[in-house]
Amino acid sequence: MSGFVDSVLNVDPRLALIIVGLLVFAEDALFVGFVVPGETAAVLGGVVASRGVLPLWSVMVVVVLAAIIGDSAGYEVGRHLGPRLLSLNVMNRRLARLEKAQEFLRLRGGSAVFLGRFVAFFRAVMPALAGSSRMPYLKFLAFNAAGGLVWGAGFVLLGYLAGNSYDAAATTAGRGVTAVVAVVVVAAVITWRVRKARATRNASARRNASGEAGAGQSAGRPEQ
Repeated sequence: MSGFVDSVLNVDPRLALIIVGLLVFAEDALFVGFVVPGETAAVLGGVVASRGVLPLWSVMVVVVLAAIIGDSAGYEVGRHLGPRLLSLNVMNRRLARLEKAQEFLRLRGGSAVFLGRFVAFFRAVMPALAGSSRMPYLKFLAFNAAGGLVWGAGFVLLGYLAGNSYDAAATTAGRGVTAVVAVVVVAAVITWRVRKARATRNASARRNASGEAGAGQSAGRPEQ
């Protein structure tokens, strides 16, 4: 990975920006994120800007747009291919994590699209899962755009401030954000299960109360 990063940093700045944009786009559209995490590319773009060869705003615009468009492409892939995505070899080796992503999407809906942007695996699969689940595109786009804006601008700025310490910055930031979102996911699952258990108990109690009331009424009727 370090050799690839060094190669990108040493090419023409405009070519480096194109490479960064393509990597961010392909992460969600083509599952390239399993190989090259998108935050690495975003931080790399910030490092290029820190050298004064590219305006910071231009890198942010490219990364944010690439993230939003890549997610939209991934959504379309999921909408058209649907369950066939689960049969891909790249998915078979990650079924446990894929099931967690599916459950998170069921629980949180649009919020899962936003939060998924900050975890490498979720970022790669969440758009396709949203498409296969037939989430309304405008709803998906709203959360996708919000996540792409915060994520893209944040990681580019991180790379810009880190300068040549891009490798440590990308690793530390990736782990930190992943930990935070993991806590959110666990909390959401626990809350959902508690509410489901409570709803089941309440429904059972209502049925029992209704049955007892019906039995009481029957016992109180005079015989004809």
